Amino acid sequence: MANARVMVKAWWHDQADYNWLARALDSHAAVHWTKVIVGAGGVVLAGIAILVLASDTGPPSEIGRALDWMIAAFALFWAVRWWFLPWPSRGESLTLFAAADLAITVACLQEANRVYGALGVILLVVTGGYLAVMHNAKVLAVHATWTVLSVVALTVSMVAVGGDPMVGLAIVLISVAAGVVLLPTMQFCYWVLRQDAITDPLTALLNRRGLELHLAKVGAPGGRTPTCAIALDLDRFKDVNDRFGHGVGDEVLVRTAKRLRAAVGERMVVVRTGGEEFVLFGHLCVETARTQAELVRRVVAEPEPVRRSAEPVEPVTVTASIGVVVVDDAWLPHSVLIQRADTAMYQAKQLGGNTVVIDELIESSAA
Repeated sequence: MANARVMVKAWWHDQADYNWLARALDSHAAVHWTKVIVGAGGVVLAGIAILVLASDTGPPSEIGRALDWMIAAFALFWAVRWWFLPWPSRGESLTLFAAADLAITVACLQEANRVYGALGVILLVVTGGYLAVMHNAKVLAVHATWTVLSVVALTVSMVAVGGDPMVGLAIVLISVAAGVVLLPTMQFCYWVLRQDAITDPLTALLNRRGLELHLAKVGAPGGRTPTCAIALDLDRFKDVNDRFGHGVGDEVLVRTAKRLRAAVGERMVVVRTGGEEFVLFGHLCVETARTQAELVRRVVAEPEPVRRSAEPVEPVTVTASIGVVVVDDAWLPHSVLIQRADTAMYQAKQLGGNTVVIDELIESSAA
């Protein structure tokens, strides 16, 4: 139960990096149709508004008819914007969907047929579905609050003109079930799956995909804040697997991950990029990075006993080859920074391992 509370709290505070999600969708040809579908929603909304205008139960006043025409125009603009322009920024996305929520509620409030108007608010579930995938829990909570307020207002107006209160209560319950229960549950499940996708299952560190997400959040290295990448590879790790077995090898990897996190604290993100390779990424100056790398080298090399089934406890020692790159005033792509750290790490391995190599070229360019 405690773990569930921790996960729910983490979900609530997660920022759900919109830019990374948008780029991920844009980079896969198989999901390019997503923008087409979102844009088609505008055509559907425009069609609904025009059908209502043409019906006998449409808006009774000229103001209402004018509002419906405005909603239809906005819906068509929505379609064109999604179909022909790049994926919107986070701010524009929030603005568009806030306007869509407002348009849906206004259109429903002015319907002469109050039952139809109250049912029409179910369209808010559609916009909520997008928000549940692309934005965070707090944004979805605001949308859910708007949904409840809208359906209550519509139901009260329906009952006020003679509508069945039981039908009104049923509409409220349907809307709450869809907008307040279903959508947050769906978003939480999606968040859990996304966390699994970016986390290494053995060490609980970020994996390569998680590193990509983290780098998308921190922005390009360089500028006024020094940026540091440390690449680390365990020396002769195959010998550990061959001598003690893969179970002990996994235990050593888990032990190393814990030591790395303890050594760098909150200053750096720790990633298992594959096998016995790790990357540490954060904002450290050259001297601090050098000190940090030496600390990492020492803590990784500390022996610790392991048990092979019923056999006696035996100490297992591993060392690490470490490459360090720090960039200060030069702007570099993340891929270049990590590649240079890898190159420095391989130089440390060629020197016999259990060594730290600083990339002098990048260091001098950052001086």
